[in-house]
This record gives sequence, C-alpha cells and structure tokens, in this order.
Amino acid sequence: MEESMEEEEGGSYEAMMDDQNHNNWEAAVDGFRQPPPPPSSIPAPAREPPGGQLLAVPAVSADRKGPKEGLPLGPPPPEANGVIMMVKSCDAAAAKAVPAPTPSSTININTSTSKFLMNVITIEDYKSTYWPKLDGAIDQLLTQSPGDYIPISYEQIYSCVYKCVCQQHSEQMYSDLIKKITNHLERVSKELQASPPDVYIERFNIALGQYMGALQSIVPLFIYMNKFYIETKLNRDLKDDLIKLFTEHVAEKHIYSLMPLLLEAQSTPFQVTPSTMANIVKGLYTLRPEWVQMAPTLFSKFIPNILPPAVESELSEYAAQDQKLQRELMQNGFMRGDQSRKRAGDELAYNSSSACASSRGYR
Repeated sequence: MEESMEEEEGGSYEAMMDDQNHNNWEAAVDGFRQPPPPPSSIPAPAREPPGGQLLAVPAVSADRKGPKEGLPLGPPPPEANGVIMMVKSCDAAAAKAVPAPTPSSTININTSTSKFLMNVITIEDYKSTYWPKLDGAIDQLLTQSPGDYIPISYEQIYSCVYKCVCQQHSEQMYSDLIKKITNHLERVSKELQASPPDVYIERFNIALGQYMGALQSIVPLFIYMNKFYIETKLNRDLKDDLIKLFTEHVAEKHIYSLMPLLLEAQSTPFQVTPSTMANIVKGLYTLRPEWVQMAPTLFSKFIPNILPPAVESELSEYAAQDQKLQRELMQNGFMRGDQSRKRAGDELAYNSSSACASSRGYR
C-alpha cells in the first residue's frame, strides 16, 4: 500500500514537472516566433564592441527559471534559428563596424614608418649637403703630401657615404667621384707637361706617389658604394677604376716623354736616386705591365722574372756586359782600388777620425 502511494506521488510529481517544462518550452517557442517590434518605437542601441552583443539573452529566458539558480530545467528548443540568426547578425555588425585595411592605408603606414626610422635624403639634399662634404675631403686627400695630417673626420665622411648609398644615390655619387678625380688628374698632367726635363722625373714620381697614397684612404671611405653598387651592378672594383683613371689621363700622355729620360738616367749613375727610379718603374708596371716591352732591361733591374732565364750559351755575353759597366763606372770616377781586405781610403778615414777625437780630447 505504501509502495503504491509512493509510486503515485512520484508519478504525479514527474507529471507536474513535465507539464511545467512543456509550458516553458511553448512560451520560449512563442517568444522566438513573435515578430520584431517596429523600429520607430525602439531607440537605436549604442554600438558595442564585437562579441558584446552575444551577451544579450532573449527575455523568455527569465521565464525558464529552475528552482534554485534560474537555470532552465527542460531541454532546449528544437529550433534555434533565432539564436543562430542573432549570432550571424552580431558577426555582420562587427564586420561593418571594423572595416578591412586597404592597400593604400598599408602603404602609407609603411612609408611613414620608414620616414620615421631614417630621414629621406632627396637629390637636392645630396647636392647641397652631402656631396660638398665628400668633395672637400677628396680634395684634401688628393693634394696631401706623404706624412701630412689632414683635419677631416673619417667617421663623418664614412657616414655620409653610407647614408647616400642607403637612399639610392650610389649612381650619382659614383659619377661625381669619377668626375672629381678626372678633373684633378687633368690638372696634374698639364703641370707635368710644363715641367723642364731636369725635374720631370722627380715631379712624375711625386704625382704618382701622391695619387697612390690618396687611393689608400679614398677606397676605404667609399667601401659601401663599392660593395653595393660598383661590384654588384657594374661588376668592377673601385680601386681598379681609379688606377685606370691615372693611366689614361696621366701615364699614357707622358710615357713616351718619360721613358727616354729614364733610360738616360740609367746610363748615368746617381743622376736619379735609386729609390725614385724604383718607384717609377714599379708604378709603371702596376699601371700597365705591357710597358715592360719598351725597356725590358730597365724593368728587370727592379722587377724580378722580367727577362727570360739565363742560358749557358750566353754567359760570355753577360760577362761582356759586366765589363762594360765596370769601364763606364771607372770613366765616371769610380775606381776599383786595391783588391785586398782593406779598401783604399779606409786608412785615411780612420786617421782623420782619430785626429778629430784627439783634438776633441785636448779641448
């Protein structure tokens, strides 16, 4: 009897809960199927960030409250088209609220960022500010004497070259550099043409040494231009180009006047110092090795392996050349003297030094 009563009570409670859930479900479906109110009666809601509208729950959810926390007890409605449509409308509103970036806006942002990171150097800025600094430094380097101190900032010049290369002014800077050095070499050539024969060799030696010394500073200063423009686009090297300039504008114009003077100076001992003769001969060989054919004997005295190797059949000819050189030296006042261990004149030098020492001692 008690068991039947419990079963009847349990069944009545389940039936009551089923009726309540069924009523709640019908109310929820009716709420979703109701047509939306006219737009004039409802004020426009304020714009919310994307995803914020998902927090809006239909008013019918308040009716579907559980016994404790207001959570729905029954199963969800079979048709969730209203919720799906609401989520889609939220996504569409968010897409309209945040427009997609256009290519033009992206380009403007990148351009402004690049301008912020590095100031743009226009061609007018290059001509008015940067190249004058390089021009003055090149002038000082080309006209300096060996061992002179030049009051220029190598760091500043190096920085100017780096900035101009980064701003795509390498071609203009290379053209200006070649033009600058070409004008300088043309002035040097005119000065050599006006030199008398007795100082011609010495002045040519000074011009050659001064220019080669300047290249040791100019080439490192323009190393960025050499690496990112001359080597990559022109397939050349800056040092080779600058040496070629001296060859074309100075050496080629004076080689036929210089070589006879060198041969004449070679026949007369100490008419030209050996260091000057060596510098000129080695310099000419560096500029153009083909010039060895003009005076192979002269070049062979300062550059090894110029002449072909000696052969046994020509030993007598070599001995005759040595004897001829000895006779020329004797005719010019260079005597052989005694062939003993003590050369002539050493005794006289020793006696004179002893006399000077004794006289200083008595003083």
